[in-house]
Amino acid sequence: MIIRSKAPLRLGLAGGGTDVSPYSDLYGGAILNATINLYAYANIEPRTDGKIIFHSIDKNEMVELNNANEIIFDGKLDLLKGVFSNIQQRFSKEKLSFTLTTYVDAPAGSGLGTSSTLVVAIIGAFAEWLNLPLGEYDLAMLAYEIERKKLNMAGGKQDQYAATFGGVNFMEFYANDKVIVNPLRIKDEYLNELQNNILLYYTGTSRLSAYIIDAQTKNVVAKKEKSIDAMHKLKEQSVMMKEALLMGKLDSVGEILDFGWQFKKQMATEISNAMIDEIYETAMNTGASGGKISGAGGGGFMIFYCPSNTRYKVMEAVKKFGGEFKRFEFTNRGMTSWSI
Repeated sequence: MIIRSKAPLRLGLAGGGTDVSPYSDLYGGAILNATINLYAYANIEPRTDGKIIFHSIDKNEMVELNNANEIIFDGKLDLLKGVFSNIQQRFSKEKLSFTLTTYVDAPAGSGLGTSSTLVVAIIGAFAEWLNLPLGEYDLAMLAYEIERKKLNMAGGKQDQYAATFGGVNFMEFYANDKVIVNPLRIKDEYLNELQNNILLYYTGTSRLSAYIIDAQTKNVVAKKEKSIDAMHKLKEQSVMMKEALLMGKLDSVGEILDFGWQFKKQMATEISNAMIDEIYETAMNTGASGGKISGAGGGGFMIFYCPSNTRYKVMEAVKKFGGEFKRFEFTNRGMTSWSI
């Protein structure tokens, strides 16, 4: 028997960063995101020899253990180890033996929620194998608790919920880790046009989002007015984006993205840099009406909104920076698991 699962990566379109504590606890956060057809995959093959093998194909790393007592968090596939350890402690009285193989369609640190999505996929595979009664909110919250609280990985809450629920969602974040996911019913023609006009560009560099998120968090704790006001504006941006997509006002999407990008850069100095600024300005000067960095910032993927047929001029102008454009489609399904 093989147990498989996959969970979609996401594009954050508005409100990014307002899902991170303590801002969301103090003021409430709001984010609009959409999942795309790039995935994190998890495969479990039960074993009978008592061994546990973790294998990350995209990272080309493998850890082989004789049993769960040998697990050491030493920087080698700690994410995979951490998810299993928590699943074992919470849900299984039996000592599990298996090979867990994972793969992600985008590089770590690329700003598409890769690590959180992988956690969701792994939990989904174990839930399928062990027949765990986890609803969507249960699964997303468990993924958040493992990654943020058990493994102490800095970040927000949107990625776990996007990967679990799938589709285009307006998410609200409150104190005590309360999250409300509001699926948006966007007309097909609006979603198709949005997809046609968005360029997804990989800068060729990844970054450790934890450093940027730590800086953002410190600014909120220190009550730095400029950073907090910027986050208030990003929360407003998420409402603006929601209304634009639901009402089909796609001509305003680029301006809304640009509005958010200008304020996002004020949340922490590490979010942008000279290279990102130059790429952004080049895109804007050749036909894009707005854009942003995907995720926490500092590198990874960028998105540009290119109305009419300006996408081709933007692609031609930006290719000199050495990155690559990634084709994608929006998807409306979240984490999916099955057995064969």
